Amino acid sequence: MAWKTLDDMDLANKRVLCRVDINVPMADGQVTDTTRIDRIIPTVKDIQAKGGKVILLAHFDRPKGKVVPEMSLAQVVPALEAAFGQSVTFCAKDYGTAIAAMASDDILLAENLRFNPGEEANDPAFVARLASMGDVYVNDAFSAAHRAHASTTGLAHALPACAGRLMAMELGALEAALSVPKRPVVAVVGGAKVSTKLELLSNLVKKVDHLVIGGGMANTFLIATSAEIGKSLAERDLADTAREITASAKAAGCTIHLPLDIVVAREFKAGAENQTLATDACPDDAMILDAGPATVAALRDLFATCETLIWNGPLGAFEIEPFDFATNGAAKAAADLSRAGKLISVAGGGDTVAALNQAGAADDFTYISTAGGAFLEWMEGKTLPGVAALG
Repeated sequence: MAWKTLDDMDLANKRVLCRVDINVPMADGQVTDTTRIDRIIPTVKDIQAKGGKVILLAHFDRPKGKVVPEMSLAQVVPALEAAFGQSVTFCAKDYGTAIAAMASDDILLAENLRFNPGEEANDPAFVARLASMGDVYVNDAFSAAHRAHASTTGLAHALPACAGRLMAMELGALEAALSVPKRPVVAVVGGAKVSTKLELLSNLVKKVDHLVIGGGMANTFLIATSAEIGKSLAERDLADTAREITASAKAAGCTIHLPLDIVVAREFKAGAENQTLATDACPDDAMILDAGPATVAALRDLFATCETLIWNGPLGAFEIEPFDFATNGAAKAAADLSRAGKLISVAGGGDTVAALNQAGAADDFTYISTAGGAFLEWMEGKTLPGVAALG
């Protein structure tokens, strides 16, 4: 779909309502990870360069329509000022007066949108109130695009609207990865449960050429092949569902790849004594915690035959050594190919980002999305309200 960007908008002397995602992690009153803030800098600077007044709209945590002091966006102001290199005016009420006093290069941050129940309800009265504060609407929060809220869809219909730099970059990367990809396409899907990713798997088998399944999810698929998995995490009641997904993949010409070898242990702890075995050789008293070197070697070879990679979820218990082996090895293989210009690689989801960062591979991926729910819904083939509203 087509959407307008900042390049299509006249922002001179305009009040620009910019929806951003600055729902950042905090500890002891300090922002512990500024990634989401850093990513909105290009949009903010470009709005200023075009003569617009920047009014940031955002949410923080889940106050559920009530004022919760510890969820105030005021605590994010110091990190914003450090990122932008200038002062940021925080405003909790009387927005009209504060906005009227703004100079062209000023930045104003409004209070947590979710303090008002009208935000999540997409209430027309709240939309009108927000719209009265600005002349142009810019959505730079793809991570909230799967929500039909006042600040994600309502404003896009109430004011001249466009995508910010981050939103446009994210949409461009996702379109290139799944909508109009260079083929062959391989998707890596990991994580604990098949039940949380049924729609994702069902959509991907129709869109990609290869589907790699790892983590606890792979155990359910192994059961479906009649393999014994001992005490491993699995959803045994979904074995028939796994067979149905496998059949759908075969009908669509998609090859499903399961682990070729497994790493098992009797204890779930760092440094636990472990063995690498064939996938059908898990002892009754052990659990599968990772895939082994044969699997990593096969994935390295598979990635080398593909043009596009989409990644969501780890391949094992990456949080503890040595069960991060498969995730780290496969991630580094993808990173090497991406750095060499031989693979377009797009990844997203909370655990995914953490795993790729831990593997030291994130910087070489073509694009890393910090949007958890929105990224997953996009992979599931769903229409995202916040994106559709820009079209």
